Amino acid sequence: MPEASLWGEKAATKRRVTITVNEIPYTYTLPVDLRLADFLRECLNLKSVKLGCGAGDCGACTVLLDGRATPSCIVMAVEAHGKSVLTLEGAERDRLIRALQVAFIEKGAVQCGFCTSGMILTLAALLRENRRPTKEDIKRALAGNLCRCTGYQRIINAALAVVSDGL
Repeated sequence: MPEASLWGEKAATKRRVTITVNEIPYTYTLPVDLRLADFLRECLNLKSVKLGCGAGDCGACTVLLDGRATPSCIVMAVEAHGKSVLTLEGAERDRLIRALQVAFIEKGAVQCGFCTSGMILTLAALLRENRRPTKEDIKRALAGNLCRCTGYQRIINAALAVVSDGL
């Protein structure tokens, strides 16, 4: 039974949505309180979206939502209705993201891997907006992504390597 709202009318607890994920449209009837991160992990089995803090502070769940780096733990899945979501699984043909993945490996920017997909997608969003970011621009872009293993210098070096390659 739908819950009553503060104003007395019935509030819907589920909504039918269509979300394009990794270029494939999906239509589901979803609870309005289901986080986008949970939808991606549990309904679509996209495990590159990691759940860390649950408050949008760590960046582990970052996806590209209509091209913008977005922590998917603070966005409800119903808010993504009519939008496009890109996860690392859907980026295999993306030259920029592939170059970032290679640079992360070559520069030793990957250890446990928990933060890696969020870091790569955040950097891809930055590099699409700014083809020649400075080290400071990269640091600012990564401010919402936490890494407890590699430290940030190797991650920054990986981003700078892609920038110097002109991708």
